[in-house]
Amino acid sequence: QVQLVESGGGLVQPGGSLRLSCAASGTILSIYAMDWYRQAPGKQRELVATITSGGSTNYADSVKGRFAISRDYPKNTVYLQMNSLKPEDSAVYYCNADIVSAIDLRRYDYWGQGTQVTVSS
Repeated sequence: QVQLVESGGGLVQPGGSLRLSCAASGTILSIYAMDWYRQAPGKQRELVATITSGGSTNYADSVKGRFAISRDYPKNTVYLQMNSLKPEDSAVYYCNADIVSAIDLRRYDYWGQGTQVTVSS
């Protein structure tokens, strides 16, 4: 059993900052990539940022230069630092992780429950 638990969402004014966290726990052997996605009302879920097991990162064009993804490997935790937030960043943000189970050694894709980010004055 593996769980991803997100935290850090909330209401922030335009230009403000938030830091999201996502901690993976359970029967984990190893974790490959960890990602952040977001979904705004009436829109498709989109990939925001990715960090690989080796630390390589990739960002959606819309957040480059404003968001930073990082990872604490011993804690199985991924972070998303969001700066210069805009109203169009408002969405539910989801954590995703590619995890090898310690039980059967197979890879599974896990999702967190989502955390709401609202950027408004």
